[in-house]
Amino acid sequence: MSGAHGMSGSAASRNKRALTIVFFTTLAYLVAEVVGGWWTGSLALLADAGHMLTDVAGVGLALLAIRFGEKPATPGRTFGYYRFEILAALTNAVVLILISIYILYEAYFRFLNPPKVESTTMMWVAGVGMVVNLYGVYLLRKSSGESLNMKGAYFEVLSDLLTSVGVLIAGVIMLTTNWYYADPLLSAGIGLFILPRTWALLKESVNVLLEGTPADVNLEAMRQGLLQVPGVAAVHDLHAWVLTSGVNALSVHVVLTDEARHEDVLTRTHDYLTTKHPIQHATIQVERGDFAQHETHL
Repeated sequence: MSGAHGMSGSAASRNKRALTIVFFTTLAYLVAEVVGGWWTGSLALLADAGHMLTDVAGVGLALLAIRFGEKPATPGRTFGYYRFEILAALTNAVVLILISIYILYEAYFRFLNPPKVESTTMMWVAGVGMVVNLYGVYLLRKSSGESLNMKGAYFEVLSDLLTSVGVLIAGVIMLTTNWYYADPLLSAGIGLFILPRTWALLKESVNVLLEGTPADVNLEAMRQGLLQVPGVAAVHDLHAWVLTSGVNALSVHVVLTDEARHEDVLTRTHDYLTTKHPIQHATIQVERGDFAQHETHL
């Protein structure tokens, strides 16, 4: 068997500095926003505070996941702690979905009896929050495509940015028209906007945990390519999965032709898999045709 050594590090680990900055700025603002939401009685502002609370927890969890993901492999965890980042992304997705559902629930009752809101104070608090979240989105936007963990943290901050904008819009409407339905209406709109995006993140995370084929790997094209490698007569038990975002693993059995040499075929198949496909860790079993009867196939 052959493994691709020097497995690439976690994509999220390259963004620790940005995550750390976002963590402390959101934590500092959280205290002010909770006080502001309680003082003004605004559901939209409290919704923003709720999302900000999940930001602090979610970004902190993402940082913790990175720290665990950088730990070396052990005899008990031979792939290390890469999956901790996926668990962090999954947790962030679940928390955001629950928060969004709660906001929709609370908005329904506010529609029935909209309370008076201190609009001016609400707008000042939301304005500061918008600046904080804009900075966070700026820091995390580029890295959000590299890792599910980073995408989860990015969605946390993005949802807060949208909520802050919604709070400002609701504040202007209530300040100029005294139409207090604007507060729950915009809160509900933000919840509905975030839900489908968070659901997509949840599905991606679950697919990784279920050992699903990576989205950027085409197994059928890979199988056909392996069959074109000189010395390969057949291919079976081809599996690809994700250890963590940016780290795809693969295992495959290749059957030699009668005249093929083991070492030559091993080298050629390994080079094909790691240069023509996004595979960072390849395990290849090279065998003769009659060996398959001794195996359990998956």
